[in-house]
Amino acid sequence: MTLSLKLQLLTALLFPAVLAGCGNDPKSTTAHDTNQMKSATAPSDINYGVVKAYPHDTTAFTEGFLVHQGKLYESTGSPADLAQTKSVIGVVDLTTGKLDVKVELDRNKYFGEGIVILNDKLYQLTYVSKIGFVYDANTFEKLGEFTFPSKEGWGMTTDGTHLIMSDGTSRLTYLNPTTFQAEKVLDVTDHNGRVENLNELEHIKGFLYANLYTSNLIVKIDPSSGKVVGKLDLTSLDRDAKSKKPDALELNGIAYDPETGKVFVTGKLWPNIYEIKFGF
Repeated sequence: MTLSLKLQLLTALLFPAVLAGCGNDPKSTTAHDTNQMKSATAPSDINYGVVKAYPHDTTAFTEGFLVHQGKLYESTGSPADLAQTKSVIGVVDLTTGKLDVKVELDRNKYFGEGIVILNDKLYQLTYVSKIGFVYDANTFEKLGEFTFPSKEGWGMTTDGTHLIMSDGTSRLTYLNPTTFQAEKVLDVTDHNGRVENLNELEHIKGFLYANLYTSNLIVKIDPSSGKVVGKLDLTSLDRDAKSKKPDALELNGIAYDPETGKVFVTGKLWPNIYEIKFGF
């Protein structure tokens, strides 16, 4: 074989390898770079304004918050060291902030957590007993009990098909509302990795919104990917609440009225419920 022919063969063998090594495949390079940019992008800040402040029951250790058919519902927990608290579900009177109690759990047995209403049934989680309760959403008659796969029950919402629950981790579990079997688990992440302490939940216009426990943040989650795409920093509301009631605790509670577009937020033992406005 001549030297010229050897050089031609060597060039033919090395050239594709050089291209591959340099990443000159436009499709693979673009996809790889795009994924890197997406994973490195921090969630956008969501600006909001306060429309109105309403009174809130300062004994309410808020765990669940939702609007159904124009009524604002709240569920509460009952820590052993806060004797004034109860594990109840009720309808909030926005004039007085008081709860018209519809359901009360034995605080010596259960710690009430998140609630959701779907297909005329009201579902309630409890904290560590791994038991949930089902009620008629109109009469509040108890219809049954269920168990769930997570170690703890925290927040709950619905996409109109599933019961979606949080358990204080970075995972959201989609339950079948009839069998209560987990049909999907969504891992929630942002540019830093997993987003832990997901708490009270709300489903608004195709996105999930979650309070982050012990923080002043509500995160906006894309349910198709689990990515956090936006965040609301409600520190100013937390400061306002604690200036009026120094022993007020963390932000927890977001409720959306699909008929009016109103959004309500509050916190545990807060003196106010705030109606806020922001771009979804």
